[in-house]
Amino acid sequence: MYKESAINGLKKGIMTVWKLTKIVVPVYFFVTFLSYTPILNKISVFFEPVMKVVGLPGEASLPLVLGNFINLFAGLGAMASLSLTPKQATILAIMLSFSHGLFLETAVAKRVGVSTSVAVLTRIILALLSGIIFNLVL
Repeated sequence: MYKESAINGLKKGIMTVWKLTKIVVPVYFFVTFLSYTPILNKISVFFEPVMKVVGLPGEASLPLVLGNFINLFAGLGAMASLSLTPKQATILAIMLSFSHGLFLETAVAKRVGVSTSVAVLTRIILALLSGIIFNLVL
């Protein structure tokens, strides 16, 4: 009985790792590739004024966008490819914890009766406020 449970747990663990790897690894390589082109620099420069408010470099906008529009693991894959300080990584992770997967989770919220605009605005505002607060506190 224990052996069967252990084998089932191992199989499910391997499947979960495989599912996450299929998301994180390609995003990691994509962002690393972008870092060798002028594209990431242009994205960084464009978002830098907003990102400075939360204590992040402009290129940290890419993990935020990917985390919000694709899923948390895409954001983490992009985040792993950047050279962030521990403070910056913490701020970015906290912000993503509030606002990841906006499309999917907003659709779920709508199905249970929450206004779409309220759900999106609340999560984005909480992400920005937490970024500002943790930038000041850390």
